[in-house]
Amino acid sequence: MKTLVIILSAIGLLSLNSCNQKTDPTAMLENSETRTELFDAITSNHDYMTEFMGSIQENNHAMQMMQGNKKMMGTMMQDGGMKMMMKDSMMKKNMMQMMHEKGMMSEDCLESCKNMMAEEGLDIIEQGEIELSKSQSHSDHH
Repeated sequence: MKTLVIILSAIGLLSLNSCNQKTDPTAMLENSETRTELFDAITSNHDYMTEFMGSIQENNHAMQMMQGNKKMMGTMMQDGGMKMMMKDSMMKKNMMQMMHEKGMMSEDCLESCKNMMAEEGLDIIEQGEIELSKSQSHSDHH
């Protein structure tokens, strides 16, 4: 009887172990329903979304795609999006660098902005948060 229990337990464990499937992320993403569920899970969870945004910022291809998407860039600049991005030190640094590289901000203007923010205690590279008053504008420092 004891031997039978051991044999059946071994067969059961082997059977259950064979059900262990390795998931291929590429295969999962090929299914549009699974992909949509995955996107929804990421976007509705603060921690997942924060991690995802960090991955985007570290990936050159992802950053280029975001910069090239006019609708996304327009949406980010509306409704306090600029203020929200300025609170993220990495986003702030990337945004200033991108504007400089794309010719939207001259070297002098970039340095002037950095100096103005440093004087206000809002170092563009080091400071994690920024609160600009509504009275300040880009032309005020020129």
